[in-house]
Amino acid sequence: MNQPIPLTKILTLNSLLINICLSILTGMLLSCSDPGAGYTQIDREPLISPDYSGITIPPNIAPLNFTINEKADDYLVKLHPSEGDIINISSANGNINISSGKWKKLLGQCKGKELFIEVFIKKEGHWIKFQPVINHVAVDPIDSYLVYRLFDQGFLVWNKMGIYQRCLENFKETPIMLNSMSDHNCMNCHSFCKNSSNTMLFHMRGNLPGTIIYRNGVITRVNTKTSQTISPGVYPSWHPDGRHVAFSLNHISNAFYAMPDHRREAIDSLSDLIIYDTETNKISNCAAIASKDRLETFPTWSPDGRYLYFISAIALHPDRYREIRYDLLRIAYDTGTSQFGTVDTVVSSSRTGLSVSFPRISPDGKYLLFCMTEYGNFTIWHKDSDLYLMDLNTNEITKPDINSNQAESYHTWSSTGRWIVFSSKRIDGLFTRPYFAYFDPDGKAHKPFLLPQKDPRFYNTFLKTYNVPELITSTVGLNPRILSEVARSVAVNASFENNK
Repeated sequence: MNQPIPLTKILTLNSLLINICLSILTGMLLSCSDPGAGYTQIDREPLISPDYSGITIPPNIAPLNFTINEKADDYLVKLHPSEGDIINISSANGNINISSGKWKKLLGQCKGKELFIEVFIKKEGHWIKFQPVINHVAVDPIDSYLVYRLFDQGFLVWNKMGIYQRCLENFKETPIMLNSMSDHNCMNCHSFCKNSSNTMLFHMRGNLPGTIIYRNGVITRVNTKTSQTISPGVYPSWHPDGRHVAFSLNHISNAFYAMPDHRREAIDSLSDLIIYDTETNKISNCAAIASKDRLETFPTWSPDGRYLYFISAIALHPDRYREIRYDLLRIAYDTGTSQFGTVDTVVSSSRTGLSVSFPRISPDGKYLLFCMTEYGNFTIWHKDSDLYLMDLNTNEITKPDINSNQAESYHTWSSTGRWIVFSSKRIDGLFTRPYFAYFDPDGKAHKPFLLPQKDPRFYNTFLKTYNVPELITSTVGLNPRILSEVARSVAVNASFENNK
């Protein structure tokens, strides 16, 4: 008499049959999509976007998903080191999405070596192979997080904005603060001390004014406007001691134009510099850098804290804004006594014929990266703005090959000094995007690459601009719920004292 087959055996047999069928189907698909040796080689690289070709990338960056901009019926990409595993990706529409796990393993195999991207397209039943795209994977990792402000490009819809942090090792983006939770006010000028997420500040404007300072696990809302100062603190720079902050004080006006290459101008009519002590809640100034005859702004400290760098121009009437050119100056600072020394000229606009903006010094103190444009200081609105590099040992100024024919502007160094992030409008001349460039030990900046996104076509439809990209080493432990409560707390008023 036949015995009934146990249910467990039936399930096992069904599972085995399904796996066999899947294996056969997978093999058929691979044999159909893999050109093998049957292809025609053409002597050029494929057109891909974003432009992830000939670049140096960190060993801890998220997958560089891209689109193949070649008309075809089918697409195949092979990613591999010079020796090692191959990642095969087939696509029907040219969008190449790389598995995060496989990508991480591939970067590990390519660390300090080349990464090859081979692209095949199938047209009318025939495969075509392009010259391989060859990228280099650096040994030096990049700081894990990028912080930026996102808002709409149009000036009249600025009231929808947020400060976000993005993990560069994957695609996770989280808000630090959203102005939808603070009466739709303006929020700006987020800043960190030595790329640390544990020492941060940013400004709140509008109905809830004040500077939010996060330090040693404590969050404070401070009013930096006093009866002796022309404005609250504006552009900040943390002293390396994590205690003092240099602020500019500014009266800024905006002008608007109906010209395609010059839509807007931000003009300083009055500006000074101050130092804020976060422990005593006191503001001080220095007569040498608080002159009514000059416009001083955009402070930045040297990594050893011994010098405060800033830009300064002769104060002219705002109607003559095209004549305003900023020099780059520095003043000595004694960290023991908190007293200033003498002022030195680092870059003279009368010698370069250009105006300096956004000075930033590498963490090792060897290099100074800054912008220069025809006039003024708000370079994001200037198509001619480019990045320049000064060797602080030789004072030689060079123009690195990371610029485009559109505006290059705000920039910061990574904690190691091996990476630079900067703002650029190179895609369309309208929206600002963050680009990264490797800065090697010989002082050379390599070809930059765009912040990677999960969707290869993300930037085709994303209609917000990235503002003030800042690299930090770990996640910021703050969120909109916490910060909205702080924004509505009573602000602590700073006091003023003269620095003699």
